[in-house]
Amino acid sequence: MSQRQVLQVFEQYQKARTQFVQTVADLASRPQNTETLQNAGVMSLLRPLLLDAVPTIQQTAALALGRLANYNDDLAEAVVKGDILPQLVYSLAEQNRFYKKAAAFVLRAVAKHSPELAQAVVDCGALDALVVSLEEFDPGVKEAAAWAISYIARHNGQLSQAVVDAGVVPLLVLCIQEPEIALKRVAASALSDIAKHSPELAQTVVDTGAIAHLAQMILNPDAKLKRHVFSALSQIAKHSVDVAEMVVEAEIFPAALVCLKDPDEYVRKNVATLIREITKHTPELSQIIVNMGGVAAVIDYLGDSKGNVRLPGIMMLGYVAAHSENLAMAVIVSKGVPQLAICLGEEQDDHLKAATAWAFGQIGRHTPEHARAVAVANAFPKLLNLYLDTESSEDLQVKAKKALKSILQKCTYLPALEPLLYEAPSNILKHVICQFSKVLPHDSKARRLFVTSGGLKKVQEIKAEPGSTIQEHINAINSCYPEEIVRYYSPGYSETLLERIESYQPV
Repeated sequence: MSQRQVLQVFEQYQKARTQFVQTVADLASRPQNTETLQNAGVMSLLRPLLLDAVPTIQQTAALALGRLANYNDDLAEAVVKGDILPQLVYSLAEQNRFYKKAAAFVLRAVAKHSPELAQAVVDCGALDALVVSLEEFDPGVKEAAAWAISYIARHNGQLSQAVVDAGVVPLLVLCIQEPEIALKRVAASALSDIAKHSPELAQTVVDTGAIAHLAQMILNPDAKLKRHVFSALSQIAKHSVDVAEMVVEAEIFPAALVCLKDPDEYVRKNVATLIREITKHTPELSQIIVNMGGVAAVIDYLGDSKGNVRLPGIMMLGYVAAHSENLAMAVIVSKGVPQLAICLGEEQDDHLKAATAWAFGQIGRHTPEHARAVAVANAFPKLLNLYLDTESSEDLQVKAKKALKSILQKCTYLPALEPLLYEAPSNILKHVICQFSKVLPHDSKARRLFVTSGGLKKVQEIKAEPGSTIQEHINAINSCYPEEIVRYYSPGYSETLLERIESYQPV
């Protein structure tokens, strides 16, 4: 065989390999083909091609493996069991930038499915190789490495700690300072995934100066970048008062409040989440947000939003109101209560209704004035219905009952209490009766109205155990009226009168 013929054979072989990996990579991009490819044993066929002499074949083989592993955890597990990861990690340090991107993609695709698969990626020494990739000149390689790190860190604190121990955090902070938007996004996302697990991990992120660099990007025009920036800041701020104060001191407010009107739904939600995570810690932090117009901005945000996006805003109002009477009044003055009532009426999901019920409880539990604001918004019947509805989740029933009780114990606004006399079960009714027993002795106009509206008659119909708390409250109400009035409205009094007529002998 001549030299030319030998070269032709090699050329044909190379073409066949190239065509094979390109076809597999193309087929792997469509989910309907993945099972067929797996059953055909494509993993074992791709593995040797990762070490092919031709760089484009190596890269395309890695791309095909990444697409397969990305599809589901079974295929990702097949990559792990096929001893493909050590090969990829070794090549990460040796090959060109195109291969490095493809190899990092495979590591990310495997790590994303579960903590166990992410641990397998860590165990094969991937973190050291990814750290080296973060120091590469090419921004695309950095982005691919940061993405893989983010998918490893997001699962749990142990994996995040492994990422931190590898020296990743300072490099990610450098990445968010790079000019490429895509790299900034992924680096911010990775910092968020590291910080979320524990105060110690969040402190590690803070210690590298991440807050100041993140704060500079809150008004960046790129929506996806803003999503990750606000997510990272909220994952940092949630852990302690100290780090929350550091986030506030980075002077992101009031500028961040503008983003509550951002066209991007996730930007709005992440800003609301950040405000919630800051206000939950102390009255002082809540007061700072209130002073900057944060409560009014969040109430507007609730009016402009629907569904799950409302949750952090609802909870923020509850946290602010929980701290003190004055802060709860700030929520009331900013028209927070009617907006929460709208949320309670519009939302279908039980967890949103439960959060709203809880927020009502935090607002109304302070003083009669606070309770009246909730009562005037017609919240009592709604909360009662949610508590009594058998379709409501257990959490919703508990929160609705707790909110009702805490507000009722402060409420002296009788027009809102009276309908509950007819609808409330005994465990709620005792609180309603208690409030009437407190108000009626000191208000003659209310006593008269209580009779003409049928309230006194209804109280006489309540069957209470002698000596019980509710009976004591009923006695207290009855003592506000002449004995004949109480008898007149007592059940069976008309029959007693009729008997007296029958037995009466005219002169």
